[in-house]
Parts: sequence; C-alpha cells; structure tokens
Amino acid sequence: MSWEAFERQFPVQLNEQQKQAVKSVDGPILLLAVPGSGKTTVLVTRLGYMIFCKGIAPEKILTVTYTVAATKDMSRRFASYFGEELAERLEFRTINGICAKIIQYYSRSVGKSAFELVQDEKIILHFLIEIYQETEHSYPTESDLKNVRTLITYIKNMMLTEEEIRHLEEKEELKLLEIYQAYCVKMRKEGLMDYDDQMVYAYNMLRKFPDLLAYFQRLYPYICVDEAQDTSRIQHAIIKLLASGTEQLFMVGDEDQSIYGFRAAYPKALLSFEKDHPRAKVLLMEENFRSNAKIVEAADRFIQENQFRHEKHMRASKKAEREIREIALKSRRAQYQYLLKVAKRCEIQTAVLYRDHECAIPLIDLLERQEIPYRMRNAEVTFFTNRVVLDIVHIIQFAANPSDEELFLQIYYKLRLYLSRKEALEIIEISRERDLPILDAALVSSKLDEYKKSNAKAMRTHLKHLLQEPGDKAVNRITNYMGYQDYLQRNEINDSKLEVVKIIGKLEPTAEDLIRRLDELKEIIQTKKTSEDCPFILSTIHASKGLEYEIVYMLDVVDGILPAQIPRSLHSSKPSREEIETYEEERRLFYVGATRAKQDLRLMTTNRKSSFCEELLGKREKTNTRSGKKESVYSSLSNSATGNRKNGNRSNNSRAGRNGEPAGYKKDGTYLTYASHAVKKDSATGTQHKIEKIHPGITVVHRKFGTGTVIAVDGKNVQIQFKDKIRKLNLAVAASGGWLQL
Repeated sequence: MSWEAFERQFPVQLNEQQKQAVKSVDGPILLLAVPGSGKTTVLVTRLGYMIFCKGIAPEKILTVTYTVAATKDMSRRFASYFGEELAERLEFRTINGICAKIIQYYSRSVGKSAFELVQDEKIILHFLIEIYQETEHSYPTESDLKNVRTLITYIKNMMLTEEEIRHLEEKEELKLLEIYQAYCVKMRKEGLMDYDDQMVYAYNMLRKFPDLLAYFQRLYPYICVDEAQDTSRIQHAIIKLLASGTEQLFMVGDEDQSIYGFRAAYPKALLSFEKDHPRAKVLLMEENFRSNAKIVEAADRFIQENQFRHEKHMRASKKAEREIREIALKSRRAQYQYLLKVAKRCEIQTAVLYRDHECAIPLIDLLERQEIPYRMRNAEVTFFTNRVVLDIVHIIQFAANPSDEELFLQIYYKLRLYLSRKEALEIIEISRERDLPILDAALVSSKLDEYKKSNAKAMRTHLKHLLQEPGDKAVNRITNYMGYQDYLQRNEINDSKLEVVKIIGKLEPTAEDLIRRLDELKEIIQTKKTSEDCPFILSTIHASKGLEYEIVYMLDVVDGILPAQIPRSLHSSKPSREEIETYEEERRLFYVGATRAKQDLRLMTTNRKSSFCEELLGKREKTNTRSGKKESVYSSLSNSATGNRKNGNRSNNSRAGRNGEPAGYKKDGTYLTYASHAVKKDSATGTQHKIEKIHPGITVVHRKFGTGTVIAVDGKNVQIQFKDKIRKLNLAVAASGGWLQL
C-alpha cells in the first residue's frame, strides 16, 4: 500500500513532522516529542504504516511501554484505527513483561525453575524490617521503609557498583550497602526475586548466553519504545542488546520531561543515542496542540535554560489567550485558604499540582472540614510516619502521659534535658519505685547535678503548658523552646514537615486535638473514595504526567519546595555536573507541571523567593549554566511583581551605623554593611576600603550555621545555602551582630 492510499484509508490528521516520524522505519531513530505533540497518535499510526505499507508482520514488532495501563491504552488506540484482529497480533509489553518472557524461555531451555516473582510487596517489606533492625538498631517507620525500598530499586536500575553505593550511602546517612547486600542474600536464599531482580537476571542472561540473545533478536527484529525518558539505565541496556541484531529501533521520548530520577530514570541514554547507534537519526515533534500559546512560549523559554538536552523549540498550535498568572500570597496557609474558595465554586476541570503529597495535606484538611468535594491522584500517607512528625506526636503524648517510659526513651535526647541514656534509665527506675512522673523523678534523683535538674524542671513546665495551647503554638514551643529544633540541626534533619504540622495545628484548640486530627487525616487519605466526575483534582506533578487539565494551579512555587534546593555553586562559574543535573531535574519537574495546563496556568507563591516563577514570567536575572554569566530577562510584568528596577537592577540603600561607621563593624577589621558590601579598615591609617560586594557565589561563614554559599541577595535580605538547608537572613541583623563573616 502506498502512503497516499494509507492516508485515504486511515484518515489520521498529521503535520509534516509527524508524517516524517511515521514514515521513518529503517535504522535506529530517536523521536523527540514535546508535551502535547501527539506522540501516541504517531507511534500507533507508525505501527499501522509498518504493517500496511512496509509489509512487516505484526508479530515481528515489539512495542515497549512504561506501564501496564499504557500497554492496554495503546492496544485500544491501535484497534480503533486498524481493527481488533491486527491489535491482537501485535505485542505491547512493559520492560518487565519482556524480562519475564526471557527468564521463562531460558528456564524451559535448561530445565530449571526460575526464582519466584514476589508480587506482594508486604513480603519484601517484612524482609526489610528485619534487616533494618539488624543494621540500624531501630524500628523503621513507613517512610524509612519507603526510602530504603526506593534506594534498592535505584541501585539495581542504575547498575551501581559497590563504590557508587558507598557514595550514595554517605548522602543517605544509612548503612545502605549492608542493607542492600543483606536484602539480596535473603531474596536468593528464599528463592525469590522482585521486579528489579527480574530485569537484572534477564540482562545477565542475555549477556552470558548468545543463543538466548539471538533467539529474541529473531523474535523481535523491530522494537518501538514509548516514554524513553522514563526508562532506567538497565532497561536501556536490555533494549540495546535486543536491538543490536537489526538496529531497527524506534524510541519516542523527551529528556525535557524526565522527572523520575529518584526511580533511576536515565535521560542520558537519549543524549547519547547517536553515539550508541552510529546510523541513528534524531527527529523532532515540536508542535504543542494542548496549551494556549502564552503557556507554550513561556514554558519553552524556561526549559531552554537546561544544558543537558537536545536543541529543540516547542511551538504552539493554539492561539495566545489567557496570560499566566502569579498569585502572590503572604504565606502557605493563605494559599490553602485561597484554594478553598476556588474549590467551592469549581465547575470546570481544575487541577492543583504540587511537588510532594505533604504539600496538599493542609488543603485536604480544609476541604474535609467544610465537606467540599475533591479527588486525589495516587494518595500517600508516609508523611504521617515521618520521624519528625512522629517526634512531635510522641512529645505531645508524653506531655499527656508523663509516666510513659517508652515515650520518654524515644524523646529525651531530642530535648534540652542533656541526659545520658544511663541517667535516663536511672530516672525511669526511680519513677517506678516511687510511682512518680518521670521528670518529677529526675528532680529527686541524687545522681543528677543541679543543672540537669533545672533542665528537667523547665521541661516539665513546658510540657504542662503545651497541653493548654492551640496546636500550632504547642509545636512552636516544642521546636523553639524545648530544644527540638537544635536536635534537628545537630543531626542535619530536614524540618520542612514542621510547617505543615503547624498549619494543621492552627485550627486545633489543643495539642492533643492536633494529634487526633493527624490520625483522622491519615485515615481519610487512605480510604477516600471520590467520584471521577469531580472537577477539583489534587495531584503531585509526577502523577499528572501524561495528563492535561483546563486550569492548573501550581502550589508552593517557592525556593526550598519547588525547586527543592538551589545548588551552592549554581551561580558560580564552575558548578559541578552533578549539581547542574540535580537542578535541571527540578526545572524539568516544573516544566512538566506547567505544560499540563490547557487554558489557564496559575502559579502560587508566598513571601519567599520564587526563582522558577520569576524565570517563567521573565522577571529576573538568570545565570546561564552554559556560560556562568547573568542575563537580564525582565518583562513588562517586572515592576508590579518585583518592585522598582532601573536597568534591570534593584536599588539598595546603605545604612550607616553608630558614629558614622558602616553597620556591622567588627574588631577584626571586616565589615558587612546593610548595602551588602564588605569593608576593611586599615589599622594604621583608619581608612576604610570596600573590598567586595556580597553577591551570589561568594563563600561566607555564619557563627551558628557554619560555611555557606550566597545564592541570592534581595534588598535587605540574603539567601545562603548552608550544608543543611537554604536560609534567608536579614543583612542588617547579621552584620550588626557579627554573625556573618567573609
């Protein structure tokens, strides 16, 4: 059948780039498809073209998709175009489906039984609980288990060496290598494999046994791969082996939409496609049929800042309609109140997209209180078993049950008691003997000095008072006055979840009501059943990938959440590749969220800096990661959103200190001024010399937080990336108190 006859019989509307992709069959081909460009239509149409115009038997074509649901959807789409009979002859599989077939064939050929595939995740979690207790000497929470499980998947999918696992271990502060090795030994001993093992075993079989590889190369001489940017390193390796016989490989993806790095997605394979396949062609599909042109233009400009990508430009099919809006509010809590009003009057499809599930929990709380309908995608409850959240719960519970020994042993070293474990156990013994609350027992102990008794007395008072306070004030007391924040900083534990707990606690009259509400919310999220017709949708950006909505609100578009963090050296001339790659995935995540919107895109910001919002709307200086240079990209929105600027710069007013000296005079001769400059005083002449302006990329030392790198200077404030987190400091306070040094 000719192409003209094919077009007449199967009237699928295609643009020129799509037609070129459909008709490209010979050799290795990478098709880069921007969001909303109709890649599934092209992939399905190309299968029909291969069969009807090229005479290729359907049984010779393997189409690999990312999920089981995607295989079914693609089969249905093909059947709707070309009929059920042909659809049944084609093979649509996930990579695990192919690996299962490889293992089964090999097992039959050698007469041995393969390991049993574990399909019940509870079995794996049971193994991990035992291993975690043995290695970490503590009982894992649900969030601990999820983290370990994700890391094991990452190790196998990224094909990490022992040395690379040790490097990862340093970041995780976990005996990861020991846990991983123990898990592998346990699975082999039990004759079991998980889904990641399935790929590892299939890959090793294909490498070790040429006859096995040759059999599957003959079976599938044509291979098509969808969502290639989400494919892991080992999955790419398996596909490369299978395709190496004929090199008839068609991969569809877009590295700009690779957002599953934590699951070991490997977009580098797309960037190295031409190197790995010498005869390769790279085709583009750049027309977006989904979003209004305002969204497309802004999103394309935004993603161009990424360095590790193919050169391409998304262009709009639709006209320019509604402007992208920034909804700037005073706080995160104000965001939830705003969205509550949106939900009340929601009549058309509206999605609230966010980075992590925890971002939506305060909104869910409000919606449930007022019985406003909503629906969630891929709800998750690990927030409630996170160690920081559990610590707050345990401290409140101990306040209500001051003789509970188990609770006391879980929290005493996290508060300002400064007790050794031996002392804690001795106090518990006195508590038992004299039937006293544990902290009362501390006051009558003959083995504690007066300093520790004074701490115990103060802690007892705090615990008594927090039970009488609203939930948010109780959490504030625990963190700021009882020493819990100090514990988090000492142990470099992220405290971001505390803000969510406080927002929920603000609506609870007591601390005990707060922990009851947390339990209720966990139950609600686990069991919530909603109508698919409900127009108000809550979803993580990850879960929204591949979907589209009329209106999209992006929640928490602020530095520290989205993006999660800005690498220290990003604004310097030589950021490391690892730092750039990490930040570029943050950029891709935001890009994917923004391109879910069809008509309206609304970005929700607070009083914190929002690098991504400013950049998408063209309102700030950006650092080009290719050159390290700053570029002015201000739009007409600049004045209203960021204050008065002249020639693309903020104006800073310096403030003199006492006796005409710059604010922040230090005896060692170094100054930090309110105008964001450092000054040195010549000890012989008394002359002051301005030595350097505080600017992004400069290294500073904070008396409390240690060494950090300045990432932004915003008028009166400076943002500094320290080891634990990004902190926003007032320059005048930091300077006058001698807290900050160059």
